[in-house]
Amino acid sequence: MTSSAEHGEHTSDRPGGTPEAGDAPARRGRVRARRAAVMAVPAAAVAAGLAILTAEGALGVQFAISGMPFTVTATELNGTGFAQFGALDEMAEGSPNAGDTGGQVLVVTSVIKNATLTKLCQSVDLGGTNLVIRAGEGAQKVTASDLTTDSTQLSGDAAFNNIEIGNDASTLDKAGPKGRGPKGVFSQQSDTVHIASLRQTNYATTAGVFKLPGLKLGFSESGC
Repeated sequence: MTSSAEHGEHTSDRPGGTPEAGDAPARRGRVRARRAAVMAVPAAAVAAGLAILTAEGALGVQFAISGMPFTVTATELNGTGFAQFGALDEMAEGSPNAGDTGGQVLVVTSVIKNATLTKLCQSVDLGGTNLVIRAGEGAQKVTASDLTTDSTQLSGDAAFNNIEIGNDASTLDKAGPKGRGPKGVFSQQSDTVHIASLRQTNYATTAGVFKLPGLKLGFSESGC
């Protein structure tokens, strides 16, 4: 899984937030980020670059978003084949949710080839009440293939294996064809991703297959 998107810091266990390149072989290529957003990109710079790419038609959007953000939480996410890059989502023309955004939302697109989530919760504020969906609270976990999320915020305790940072998004290959972005856009990818205490603010989610065991849907005064 806006022009003022809030991406936290990308850190590691070593001083200065540098990868653990000098540690034991078993830990090489592994980066940890404690209570941090998974991707750290200067929002203003990315917004300017993405606006140019969109004007040139380089950024296609799968569908018009509603413009209503929704919260997703999970006690744990595990995935193989991870990719992440910047993008712009667009609302339908004349959307009442556009406000002063011009109908565009700057997001970080995260793609996971195969993912499992424990105790998934999704909620959207409808104004006065929240639509809440829960799944994977029992022995069976939520599973998804080609899981894609467009987020403005993402936090948790994260660990990556064999991570690559600073790739051109068009060259990504760890998450399959859906895990590639536009040419010239900053990105990162890894063989695996683990995030504990996951929390996202999303504007869109897609998946090839999404299995939600123990699905519960209802309205609540509070969200996730």
